[in-house]
Amino acid sequence: MYIGWDWATDTHDVTVMDDTGKRIDRWELPHTEEGFTKTLARLRKHGDPADLPVPIETTRGLAVDRLLAAGHPVIPVHPNAFHAMRPRWGASKAKTDAGDSMKLADYLRTDGHLLPRLGPTEQATLDLQALTRQRADHIHARVAAVNQLAALLDEHWPGGKVLFSTLDSDIALAFLERYPTSGWAAKLTAGRLEAWCKRRGYSGGKTGSVLIERLRSAPAAASRLSEPVARQLILMQVQLVQGIRATIRASEKAITAAVETHPYAPLFATMPRIGKVNLAQIIGEIGPFLERAQNCEQLIAETGVVPVTRASGKTRSVGFRFAANRRARLAIATFADNSRHSSDWASKIYNDARDRKKRHPHATRILARSWLRVMWACWRDGTCYDPEIHQANGKIKPAADEPLAA
Repeated sequence: MYIGWDWATDTHDVTVMDDTGKRIDRWELPHTEEGFTKTLARLRKHGDPADLPVPIETTRGLAVDRLLAAGHPVIPVHPNAFHAMRPRWGASKAKTDAGDSMKLADYLRTDGHLLPRLGPTEQATLDLQALTRQRADHIHARVAAVNQLAALLDEHWPGGKVLFSTLDSDIALAFLERYPTSGWAAKLTAGRLEAWCKRRGYSGGKTGSVLIERLRSAPAAASRLSEPVARQLILMQVQLVQGIRATIRASEKAITAAVETHPYAPLFATMPRIGKVNLAQIIGEIGPFLERAQNCEQLIAETGVVPVTRASGKTRSVGFRFAANRRARLAIATFADNSRHSSDWASKIYNDARDRKKRHPHATRILARSWLRVMWACWRDGTCYDPEIHQANGKIKPAADEPLAA
C-alpha cells in the first residue's frame, strides 16, 4: 500500500493506493485530535505502520510528529520538487487537495525507493536540538534589541551611546538603567563614574576622566521628544535587552545540564575546543543524520559541507550546496573553525586549503569534512574521540580534497 498526505492548516487529505496505482481509500480529516486519531486508526487497517511510509510536503509540524509517533516512516517532499513533477499527471498542472494526495501516493509508488525517509529521533537529541535552536533564536532577538537600543540612544542621548559601546555589556546596561538620559547624568563627575564602574567590576582599563570626557564630547541630541518620554523609551528597551540576556543564560544552563546526561556526549566531548553549547549544537543537529545516514559520505552531504557537481555534455560546474541543513552546517563549521586553534592536525588541513587559495569559509568546510569523518568513526565504533586512536595532530594523511569550488 502507498499513502499520500496533503497537509494544510485546517484540513488534510489522505489517499491510499495499491500496487497497480488504483485508489482504494481516500478521506479528508480536520486538524483536530479526533481527526488525527481516526486517521491513524484507519491507516492501521491497511497494514503495519512501519510498512506504510507517508510522503508529505514538509519536514516538521504536528502532522509529521504524529505520524512518526505512530510508527510511520515519513518521506519529506520539497514543494518545488513536487511542483516540477506535476506534468507527469497532466499538462494543465491542475491542483486540488484530493488530487495532490493521490499524486503523492503515486509518486511514492514509482519513486519511493529513491526518497530518503525520516525516522524517530532519540528523545534526548530532540530535547537538545530544541534548546539550542531556541538559544539561537534568542541571540538573534538580542542582537535586534541591542541595535534598537543603540538607535534610541543615537536619537535621544548620543553620549549614552558612546559609553554603551565603551563599557562591558552588563555594566553598560546597568549604567543606562541608572542614567537613561543626559539630564540624569548631568551631575555625574569623573570620580563618581570611576567609583561606580569599579563597584561593578569594570575591567576595561579606562579611567573615569576618559569616560566622562567621551560622555561630554558627544554631540547633543536634537530629539523633539520630552525627556520623560525619551527616558521611558530607553528604560523599556534596556529592560527588554536584560530580559533576553536572562533567557539566554537560562537556556545555556539547561543546555549544559542536558549535554552532561546525553549518551552521545562522551563520543565528542574531548574534541579540541568544543564547548558545551557547540557540543549540544552538534549533537542536536548532526545526531539525527548520524542515526539515519547509510555511510559517511551521505552524512557529509546532508550536513552541507561538500559541494555539488553539475555536469552535462561539455559543461561541468562545481558549486555551493544550498540544499542542506543550515543549522547543522553552522554547528560543524563553528567547531571546525575553533578546532584549528588547538589541533595541529586541524590547523594543517585548514592551512593547506588556504595555501590552495581557498577562502576562509571554503577552507573551514574542507576541515569540517575531515572532522565529520572522525565523528562518523566515533559513532560507528562507539568509541570516544582520542587523538591517538584517531591519529590526529599530524599523524594521519587524509585523502586530499580536490580543488572544489565550495
